[in-house]
Amino acid sequence: MISIVDDDALVREATANLVRSHGFATANFTSAEDFLESDAVDDTTCLILDVQLPGLSGIELQKRLRAKGKKMPVIFITAFPEERVRASALAAGAVALLDKPYDADFLIDCVGVALRSLPM
Repeated sequence: MISIVDDDALVREATANLVRSHGFATANFTSAEDFLESDAVDDTTCLILDVQLPGLSGIELQKRLRAKGKKMPVIFITAFPEERVRASALAAGAVALLDKPYDADFLIDCVGVALRSLPM
């Protein structure tokens, strides 16, 4: 399952529709906290995650998941591209950091890369 965490309802729904149109199941969340409190954490094979969220940021969520031993691949998306954030996300193991509005084909390519990185 691909989990999508974004506080912008339009981006979240458009991303979910795109991902589902390529045959993937999705779960949507408005915040990092909602995702952490859900059963989806254990079922997520790839996380599409907004960098800037109210409350816990996307970067902080990635850190918490790693600290808990959850190593699902993460694709970040952001409306506020900053090189230091990009470097931090990629150094922490993110598959990619895409600027909003992102290219739909490239996002799906990144999902493919993320899923191929999973252990068999």
